[in-house]
Amino acid sequence: MHDIRFIRDNPEAFDAAMARRGLQPQSASLLALDEARRELVTRVDGLLTERNTASKQVGAAKAKGDDAEFERLRALVSDSKDKIAALEAEAAKADDALRDALMGLPNLPLDTIPDGEDEADNALDKTIGTPPAFDFAPKQHFDLGEAMGCMDFEAAAKLSGARFMVLSGALARLHRALAQFMLDTHVDKNGLSEVWTPVLVKDEAMLGTGQLPKFAEDSYRTTNGWWLIPTAEVTLTNLVAGHIVDESYLPRRYTAHTQCFRSEAGSAGKDTRGMLRQHQFEKVEMVTVCKPGESEAELERMRRCAEGILEALGLAYRTVVLCTGDMGFGARKTYDIEVWMPGQDTYREISSCSMCGDFQARRMNARWRPAAEDGGKAGKPEFVHTLNGSGLAVGRCLIAVMENGQREDGSIEIPEALRPYMGGASVIGADGSVS
Repeated sequence: MHDIRFIRDNPEAFDAAMARRGLQPQSASLLALDEARRELVTRVDGLLTERNTASKQVGAAKAKGDDAEFERLRALVSDSKDKIAALEAEAAKADDALRDALMGLPNLPLDTIPDGEDEADNALDKTIGTPPAFDFAPKQHFDLGEAMGCMDFEAAAKLSGARFMVLSGALARLHRALAQFMLDTHVDKNGLSEVWTPVLVKDEAMLGTGQLPKFAEDSYRTTNGWWLIPTAEVTLTNLVAGHIVDESYLPRRYTAHTQCFRSEAGSAGKDTRGMLRQHQFEKVEMVTVCKPGESEAELERMRRCAEGILEALGLAYRTVVLCTGDMGFGARKTYDIEVWMPGQDTYREISSCSMCGDFQARRMNARWRPAAEDGGKAGKPEFVHTLNGSGLAVGRCLIAVMENGQREDGSIEIPEALRPYMGGASVIGADGSVS
């Protein structure tokens, strides 16, 4: 959420940033709402002062025996009470209107972010690794998985409908091994703190990270009001919601492995085969909470954590900087990491790492207090900065391992990094056996 004080002081700059996001000027309407709200607050304050003065004078009038003045002042106090209540209700509505308007606007992109409309305008940052060369036509993951009897889309459709998956045998184990490998790497090598969180959250948690109110249709809600999380970004980031943490607490780097749920609204006809785009999937998420001056360096650190997983698995990838038109609602800068998928003969996204600045912190009221210097008082609380990134999407990583490690006979070579998690096995046979 945006700081209305910044908009008051920098309306042109704010509108220019919104224009880069493809939006019309917003400052005039926001400032009009702000002015109406402030005027109501001023009127309430004036009436409160008038009432308090009159209240003090009531006793004096009674003591003097001035019954007429006593009755006039008492009526004034009573009348003021009703007027104040009515104006406070109007002020609350005006405050809600401004908050709702601010809640619906995306974050301001950094000046260094490329302008553009969609993914075609993203900027390539680097390409790492060489895609494998096959002397046969590589298959897609669903052809490999179905042939070995470890991937069953028909069973999933009977259970739940389209965009669901049943994994079994060696592929279920490989999927689990990937998640465990990612967690171990992030905890033991990258120094992240592992967290286990709920997958059902309240409205406030979804509001805090920006999924609500604008993107309600992208998530699932239970009949009793909980939301199924689209990513552990929601739960991990909200761990600091409503808190003022000490400076010594930061930076705080979290990781969690969770089920995730997305309705895939607007994705009809897109990636309908296979498990690339599912309603239910697993992800190892990374979230960082830090001081404002640390966030850009933390973004680079987070990106390297995600890239390191792919490098350890021997998978070719590229990293791109998202343009203004392709960047997520809450981000100021985003790196997308795209892994090579031989079956599709292209790179596909496997992680997004985003710096959000204080955008989410304002929605959550998450702040930090600077430590005292030279025996003085601690500093005034400030909003923290938040970052999030996939480290990685487990299902998509499974796809990449299968397609890059495939052999002509339909078997799959298991990356060395995963073999300890697979009982030492190095190959999944075309029949689903492990050896």
